[in-house]
Amino acid sequence: MSALNDLEAQGQAVWLDFVDRKFLASGGLKKLIAEDGVTGVTSNPSIFEKAMGHGDAYDESLAEYDRANPEAATIDRYEHLAIQDIQAAADELRPVYDRLDAKDGYVSLEVSPYISDDTDATIAEARKLWDAVDRPNLMIKIPGTEAGAPAISATIAAGINVNVTLLFALDAYIRVAEAYATGLEERVRQGQPVDRIASVASFFVSRIDSVVDKQLDEAGGGAGPASPLRGKLAIANAKAAYQWYLRFIESDRWQALAAKGAQPQRLLWASTGVKDKAYPDTLYSDALIGRDTVNTMPPATLDAFRERGTAAATLGEGNEDAERVLADAKAAGVDLNGVTGRLVQEGVASFVKSFDDLLGAIARKQPAA
Repeated sequence: MSALNDLEAQGQAVWLDFVDRKFLASGGLKKLIAEDGVTGVTSNPSIFEKAMGHGDAYDESLAEYDRANPEAATIDRYEHLAIQDIQAAADELRPVYDRLDAKDGYVSLEVSPYISDDTDATIAEARKLWDAVDRPNLMIKIPGTEAGAPAISATIAAGINVNVTLLFALDAYIRVAEAYATGLEERVRQGQPVDRIASVASFFVSRIDSVVDKQLDEAGGGAGPASPLRGKLAIANAKAAYQWYLRFIESDRWQALAAKGAQPQRLLWASTGVKDKAYPDTLYSDALIGRDTVNTMPPATLDAFRERGTAAATLGEGNEDAERVLADAKAAGVDLNGVTGRLVQEGVASFVKSFDDLLGAIARKQPAA
């Protein structure tokens, strides 16, 4: 048993932020499920670009598909490969899903980053991917943009699980949490069940500190002691989101849905890998442990927490300190809304570039004769 196993007692699930065909085929995910209590998997265009765009692990499957579909577009060739990986991961996690009665055991697949500002296209693609993967423990990842919120409501109303991605700001999180509730309320209105619909809201952490720390260093001119706010704003921001979540699930609106069996939309901590080597490599994982949450960890962060993490209920502690950090940052001239807005744009742009690179790599793998 490791510190990872101890997180379940604190109400936090551990998901793996990684998918790769060789890893799946070698039993890597199965081992993490059995030994470390991993209960989910997330993917994104950047992860698939690294997996598919390099090496030959996918060549045989792609060649087989090309022989059967010689005129297939590059996007269709990519989706064929991605869907195979997602199905394989979902099948590995199905026993978890069944044991926990649909409360966990999910694998996520993202809609195209090209349509992040198109509500109707996002809804259509969510349905297409859901039907293609054909696994009940799939979550469709939808960016938490303004266009994404109504797409989330419609997708939930259609009975499709949703992982809301690229959340940085409290306001954006509130918008998508309410969108989730709206989708469930529509299902109730239609007389449809809500007890096996699941969603997570993926709140990104370390990227905030990466930007804010740089601003603090520049404001200080690089002279004298480092700002006491360094490495603290992202955690304070996440704690504020969790406090809103706790208030929301006690509200009359949510309690009416809970009475119908609705599952709360768990906060998921993403980007929990530490980017600044001056910080402990378990900084964000240690500080954000609480019930009804998920931490999706890349392999290096998973290894670090297994070896050095501390599984204690930290998320509900230090709320006054967190409020003070947010207030002090504002007084110091940190425009958190500006930072989070920029990070959403950069996140979408990064996924678009990864998708471009991925499709380019697949296009260069010529269809088999």
